[in-house]
Amino acid sequence: MYLTRCKKGHALRAAFEGMEFARLPASMKTLLICHHDDMLDRIGVARWLASFSELAGVVEIREPGGRVWRRIRREVRRVGLLRFLDVLAYRVYERLALARSDAAWQAGVLERLCTTYPPLPERTPVLVTPSPNTPAAAAFIRSCGPDIILARCKSLLSKDVFAIPAGGTFVLHPGICPEYRNAHGCFWALASGDLDKVGATLLQVDQGVDTGPVYGYFGYAFDEVAESPSVIQRRVVLENFDSIRQALLDVAAGRASRIDTSRRASATWGQPWLTKYLRWKYRARRRRREGAIAAVP
Repeated sequence: MYLTRCKKGHALRAAFEGMEFARLPASMKTLLICHHDDMLDRIGVARWLASFSELAGVVEIREPGGRVWRRIRREVRRVGLLRFLDVLAYRVYERLALARSDAAWQAGVLERLCTTYPPLPERTPVLVTPSPNTPAAAAFIRSCGPDIILARCKSLLSKDVFAIPAGGTFVLHPGICPEYRNAHGCFWALASGDLDKVGATLLQVDQGVDTGPVYGYFGYAFDEVAESPSVIQRRVVLENFDSIRQALLDVAAGRASRIDTSRRASATWGQPWLTKYLRWKYRARRRRREGAIAAVP
């Protein structure tokens, strides 16, 4: 098993409530790249980063509408028009059946994060940009002088950006790499029944798609019947803030070890499909029923 998993039944509330937090000396300068409308990243992750490092700046992405259409065209080229209808069907289902409960869950988590971690200093520099790859963004990052960058964004970063910090640029990829590369790795591990590889990967950005050096895997005891893919994808990170913090500190200090992935399968995955989602949930409920029957003496 690749993951560092929490104990069975561990609740997210327990990860935040009752914590006593002591600010560590700011021996590492970090910079966060994130989307303006993702509050768990823009507020929660930013405050968490500032709790153990000097958050030297935030690059806040406000994408123009045209970029969405480019992603749509790319996905159609990837899977074909018929399969893209399956992708659209999942998006409609997600909005109608899952979005409200997911939003309520995120609001509760954000409230607890804001209770746990203090607000950012008002002097924290913020750059609002349509893309993290603009010359202005690169100049801003250089002026902030981070030791490492944490990128929480959909955009692939250019080398002119990810190579700026001496310590490297890192992502918390929602999937176990190299088996589940691209943005929806958790979903596809669940849909494939590959439950031991449902987690997040801390990896350093290079010129490939999630192909850089790997420094850690993180997971938790998810509930595949009750939880949505979005919640699971978030919790693989949120449940492991302490371990991820230590991994980033180790990377910055030069004492982190890379995980050898050279002999493992590697694959990229696209957008979720409704047919795969429904099949996964059916099998998850069946696994639970079979487990309950097997547990009866």
